[in-house]
This record gives sequence, structure tokens and C-alpha cells, in this order.
Amino acid sequence: MPSFINKVKIFSGSASTYLSERIAKSYGQPLGSTTLSKFSDGEFQPSIDESVRGCDIFIIQSTFPPADNLMELLMMIDAVQRASAHKVIAVIPYFGLARQDRKDKPRVPITSKMVANILTAAGANRVMTMDLHAPQIQGFFDIPVDHLDSTVIFIPYIKSLGVKNLILAAPDIGASKRVREFAKVLGCEMVICDKARKRANEIASMTVIGDVEGKDVVLIDDICDTANTLCKAAALIKEKGANSVRAVCTHPVLSGNAYENISNSVMEELVVCDTIPLKPGKHHKIKVLSVDRLFANAIRNVSEFGSISSLFSISDSYQTELI
Repeated sequence: MPSFINKVKIFSGSASTYLSERIAKSYGQPLGSTTLSKFSDGEFQPSIDESVRGCDIFIIQSTFPPADNLMELLMMIDAVQRASAHKVIAVIPYFGLARQDRKDKPRVPITSKMVANILTAAGANRVMTMDLHAPQIQGFFDIPVDHLDSTVIFIPYIKSLGVKNLILAAPDIGASKRVREFAKVLGCEMVICDKARKRANEIASMTVIGDVEGKDVVLIDDICDTANTLCKAAALIKEKGANSVRAVCTHPVLSGNAYENISNSVMEELVVCDTIPLKPGKHHKIKVLSVDRLFANAIRNVSEFGSISSLFSISDSYQTELI
């Protein structure tokens, strides 16, 4: 380890303070002091209320809607760069706009590439994120990207269920690779729900590929948006004779009628991470697992020039530490 390590300071954007406080506590120091000033026309200005000269700065902010969350992150990056920070690391637990990762029809933007360019232009020296909707988005950046994996959080929870007839399910073809990785670790089989869409957020048809009769099924995905896909898949799996159906999804976008859909579904529970805050209120079918220790360990390893790949370990000891 190098004899000199720059001082680490952790700051939070206003949308992710609930998580940033937990990450900073797990890391072992308080959040840095900031102020967000707002003008009557809706314009806002974040300011850093302490010296950051020569420090390694980690700014935590998920970029879910509204777009102000991304803009605030960019402004904070610019502020600490202009204040002579040594390095600036954008910690983005949920990387928004990641579903726009390619041109799937004429005359549409590749927005996730555009966001990567803007983050770099604003002055970010590194990006830390989790479960990108499309892993190849890492290649859109010309700076290092630490892509953390929620496997180490969800695997121990699934094991703790103690079900004897476990089988994993991909709610669509796109999730099959992720589900296959889970199945390999858990030593179980998997099935796939093949769906066809009419348009975004609207499913035309769905078919289950594989046998789920008498099984306890866990659906696995990275994003739960309207929950239409999950709920339809769960209902179809139940119709095929499954004993129980639950789901784990990293990012609880939960837009539109998602909360109502989940509450009225046949799923026993939906397990999510706290990369995006839930709406206020009681949600009896939704269980939240925190990513605070995983990100705190990643921040420590980056600042101390340690290994990030070690955080992808799925050993029982590391899983126990995370939960």
C-alpha cells in the first residue's frame, strides 16, 4: 500500500442522503457538509461547505427522475474540481437512463453514452455504480468504472429462505444471464419467461420456458419499473403449478401503479436494494436490503488502492458481513 493516501471525504446529493448517511457511517466518518440553495424559478445551486483541497472526494447520488438529480450531481462534481480536489469519484448506486443504451430504432439517442460523456466532461475521474441495466455501458466511459454486483447481497437472503424446491426464473430473455449466475452459485435450475411487447411498459404475451410445478420460484431482475412484467410472470408461474413465487430486483424504480400491482399480485414478496428510496408508507410485500456496507467497502478499497474484485466474492463470511 502506498505510504501516502489522500484524505477521503464523502458528500451526498439531496436525492440520496438517506443512503449516503448509511454508507458514510459504515465507512466510519460523517458526511461532508453541503448546502442546496433554491431560487424562486426552480433554479438551484449546491455548495460545498468545507475545504476539499487535495482530497479524494466521493459524491453519492442516484440519478433517478427528476433530471435535477443528475444535474445536481454534475454541479457538485464541478464545484469540488474547482475547489482543487485531488480526485472526484461519482458514486451512482442507480445509474438512470441506462435502458437507452443502443439505437433500437431510427433517430433515437444513446442517452447512457451521452450521460457518460457529460460526467467525464464535468470532471469525474472515476464512476462507481451497481447492476447497470446493460453491463456494456462500462465501455461508454473513458475513465475507470467500478461496477458492483448485488449478488453478494441477494444470495445470502435467498439461502436464508431455506426452501427445498428452489428454482430461479428470468422475467424476460434479457435477465437470463443474470439469473444463470445466481443459479450457478445456488446450485439450482432456472426457467425463462419469454415476453413480447406492444410498446414500452406494455406486454402483449408471455410464455414460461421450463417446468415450475411444485417449485418455490424466485424471479430475478435488475430493475422493477411498473412491475407489470414481474406480476404477469408471477401469475403465469403460479398458474403452471408453482408452490410460491417471490422476486428480487436491485433497483426499485416503482413508477405508475407499481405499488398497487405488487400489493395485488400473487408474489409473496419483492426484495429490493435501497439504491432508490421507496415512497413513504407501509409496503407489506416489499423488503429492502441495504447496499451501504458494499459501497463503503468499495470506497475504502478505491481510496486505499485495494482490490474491487474482492468485493464480488460470494463466500459465506462476506455475505454474512453484508447483511
